[in-house]
Amino acid sequence: MVTLRPQVRHRFRRRTKKDGTVVTHVRWFVLYRDPRTGERRLPSFPRKKDAEDYRNKLIADYHAGSIASPKSAKLTVADAVGRWLANRAGEVRDRTLRGYKESAKYIVGPIVRGTRQQRYDYSTSTDRQEDTQFIHLLGPIRINELTTGDIREWHKMLATEVGLYTARRAKMFLKTSLGLAAEDFNIRPPAMPTLLGKGPPKPRKAILEPLQVRAVLEAAENDHERGIYVAFPFLAGTRPSEQLGLLWREVDFEKNIIRIVRTQSDKGQLIESTKTQAGTREIPMGPQLRTMLLAWKLRCPRLAGELYRVFPGLGRIQAWPKPRLGAGGTLEYHNFLARIWRPFFQKNELPYVTPHSARHTFISVLQMQGIEVGLVAKIAGHSNPNVTLGHYTQAMRGGAEAAAALEKAFG
Repeated sequence: MVTLRPQVRHRFRRRTKKDGTVVTHVRWFVLYRDPRTGERRLPSFPRKKDAEDYRNKLIADYHAGSIASPKSAKLTVADAVGRWLANRAGEVRDRTLRGYKESAKYIVGPIVRGTRQQRYDYSTSTDRQEDTQFIHLLGPIRINELTTGDIREWHKMLATEVGLYTARRAKMFLKTSLGLAAEDFNIRPPAMPTLLGKGPPKPRKAILEPLQVRAVLEAAENDHERGIYVAFPFLAGTRPSEQLGLLWREVDFEKNIIRIVRTQSDKGQLIESTKTQAGTREIPMGPQLRTMLLAWKLRCPRLAGELYRVFPGLGRIQAWPKPRLGAGGTLEYHNFLARIWRPFFQKNELPYVTPHSARHTFISVLQMQGIEVGLVAKIAGHSNPNVTLGHYTQAMRGGAEAAAALEKAFG
């Protein structure tokens, strides 16, 4: 890629008149290489001011994207999205990258016209119907030809055919992809359309009230095999990947802290990093959690006779006196839900919530108890307290308590 670096030069030219007098003329030039062709340019001007004005206009047009390299002139939306995905590979977890690629399909296209099930059947079937209709999206369009109107029509069509949530998510990734292309190729992508309609608000996760959490913890204390698996996110506020990736060496009973330094992938592999940099943290261990973990440490299945994972697979029961088959090994997330989490709530006839909702409950209860948001964000592993307030904290007190607080303050 040729970088535009125009330089103002001048040249003296002496001419001898018929009467013998010598006249000196000054000619001004702007020397640069055209980023589109790579050719050397040298336009001339009679005055220095004219040359400087031309140079300044060249620079302004270049940064505005009016002048681009030959490579960027051919760059399509599909190219930009592909470069963005390649740039994110290795920076995010595999599961997150798979989600990005899934959303990218609705930017690049084409997609099958029909229901979600029809699109899935087409992608997984070997016997595909010849009369299948496709919707062509933005992929083949060159970025220098893409308009705000094109994006608006694409978003409207996608919201109708696929759903508003998918359309909004795809628009977000399109904006990011075009932004990266603008940085790398010095192009000016079109502005994102506005007034697209927000649609119905996304429902908040269901969380339990303190009395309901108390019932969960009482049931967990009486379940000596699976109770700690369910109680832990309510008492520590961890993500499921952090809970399943926890090793006993990170549980410090002397300092009463739990160190979160790794996660577990969907396939059960340990990843020596957390979701974000702020995710690496120390969680204070309260008396109830400490008591439950100490009791669990005595019963926890070993791996090759040694304590390793805090939340290992429980294995399959075999006829006595044979040991459990596979106990102490990896517990994958889907098995955690199917064999431990869901059966626990069903058996104890408790209101069902997900492990993520248990984390929401933990954060909201801390806020309800008056813990400052900065400390809550630190314990939860959020880099920005605004995330804690905007996405995780939910009101757990009633209006009567708010009125009583005002009465106390003003009375």
